[in-house]
Amino acid sequence: MTNDDLLQGAAGPEPHAPRRANFGADFLWGCATSSYQIEGAGAEDGRVESIWDRFAATPGAIRDGSSGHVACDHYHRWPEDLDIGRDLGLNAYRFSIAWPRIFDGTGGRPNEKGLDFYSRLVDGMLERGLQPWATLYHWDLPQWLQDRGGWAARTTVDAFLDFADAMTRRLGDRVSHWITHNEPWCTAILGNYEGWHAPGLTDFGTALQVAHHVLLSHGKAVPLVRANVPDAKVGIALSLHPLRPASTSPRDVAAMERHDGLRYRWFLDPLYGRGYPAATLAQVGDAAPVVLPGDMDAIAAPTDFLGVNYYFPETVADAPGHGPLGTRLLPAEGETTALGWPVAPQGLAELLARVDRDYRPGPMYVTENGACYDDVVGADGAVRDTQRRRYLMRHLAALRQAVADGVPVKGYFAWSLLDNFEWSEGYLRRFGLVHVDYATQQRRLKDSAKWYRAFLGHD
Repeated sequence: MTNDDLLQGAAGPEPHAPRRANFGADFLWGCATSSYQIEGAGAEDGRVESIWDRFAATPGAIRDGSSGHVACDHYHRWPEDLDIGRDLGLNAYRFSIAWPRIFDGTGGRPNEKGLDFYSRLVDGMLERGLQPWATLYHWDLPQWLQDRGGWAARTTVDAFLDFADAMTRRLGDRVSHWITHNEPWCTAILGNYEGWHAPGLTDFGTALQVAHHVLLSHGKAVPLVRANVPDAKVGIALSLHPLRPASTSPRDVAAMERHDGLRYRWFLDPLYGRGYPAATLAQVGDAAPVVLPGDMDAIAAPTDFLGVNYYFPETVADAPGHGPLGTRLLPAEGETTALGWPVAPQGLAELLARVDRDYRPGPMYVTENGACYDDVVGADGAVRDTQRRRYLMRHLAALRQAVADGVPVKGYFAWSLLDNFEWSEGYLRRFGLVHVDYATQQRRLKDSAKWYRAFLGHD
C-alpha cells in the first residue's frame, strides 16, 4: 500500500483501499452506459425521434442547449470504446438499447439495421471478454409512442413487450443478463411530474400512472425474456437512497417515512409481492394509478437479481403544502460532488443491507455508482481527477464491508465509462472514467480509470 491508499476523510483516516481479491473470483466488474447518452447517430440507419430528441429541441430544456444527436459518437466508435473497457480489465459491460432504432411506429417488422448494430456490439463485447448486460429501457421512448400517450397509456406496455421480444429473440443466444428498466422513479417523477426530464410533463397523477405501467411492463417482460433466452437472468435497476430525517422531531421523522413510501417502497413493495404501500396510497388520494385485476401479480414476477443504483443519501424535512406529500429535501452538507450531491460511501453499505433485510431479493448488483466533477485536461494531456479516484476507492471499501457482512452483492458497474450527454445538464457535467473531447471525440483515461485498471489487476 502507498500513502495514497490511506484516504483522509473529515472524520479521520478512511479504511485502506480494497483489493479485488476481497470480493471473490466470480465477482463482476464493469462500467455502465446508456444509448441516448453516448451513441449519437441520431438520424442514421432508420432511427426515429425519441422523447429526448423532442425534449432537447425545446428551448431552455437543456442547460447548454445541446442534444444527444452526436453525443460520444459511440455508434461509429464502439470498437475503440470496447477496447478501452477490455484494457481496463472489465469483465462485464452494461449498455442500453435505443428503442427508436428498432421500431418506427408504422406497425412493420423491427428495423434490421438497428438489430444488426446491437448484434455487432454484443459480438464485440464477447470478443473482448466482456459479459453483456443489456438494459431494454433507459428513458429514450420513441416519440411516436409519446404521441399516443406515452407510458401513461396502457398500450405502451404492449409496445414494450413487442420491443423486448424482438431484442431477446435477436440477442438471446449471446446475452443472458437483461435489465428491463433503468430507474422507473426517474421515468415517472422526473419526466412526468417534476418536468426536467423528457417528456417534460408536470402532472402527479400522470406520473403515478406512468410508474404503474413501467412496473407492469417489467413484470410482463420477465416471463417473455425467459421464454426467448436460454439461461436468462432477468432483473430491474432501481435508483435508491438511504434516508435521514432532518431532525429527531416527530414531524421530520414522519416526513421521512412519507418520502420513503413514495421514493423507495412504491417500487420495491410491488416488485416483491406486497402491492403499493397502503399509507402512501391514502396520501396520494385521487392521483393513485388505475390498477386492473392481475396487475399486481404480474408486477411481482420473480426475478433473478436486483440492480441498485446508488449515488447519495437524502435528508428529508417536514414541509406542509410542499409537493404531494408535504416534504422537502435539504441541501447537502459537507463534502459534495460538482452537482452538489453528498459524498457518503457508507450509505451504499447501509442501503444494500436494508434492501437485503427487508426484501431478500437474492443476488444484487450495483448497476450504477459514480460522481460528477469539473475535470480539466492538463497541459500534459492528463486528467487528474483525484476526487473521483477517491470516491471510487471509498465506495468500493463500503461495498467490501457489505460483502463481508453477508449481503449477496455479486457485481459492480461504475457510472460511467465515458463522459456523455448528461440529460438536462447537457455536456456541462462529466461522470466518465474516460474523458471525451466532444469537438474531436478523443478519449483520454482519467486518473480514476487508471486506478480502476490497477485495482482490477490485483487478483
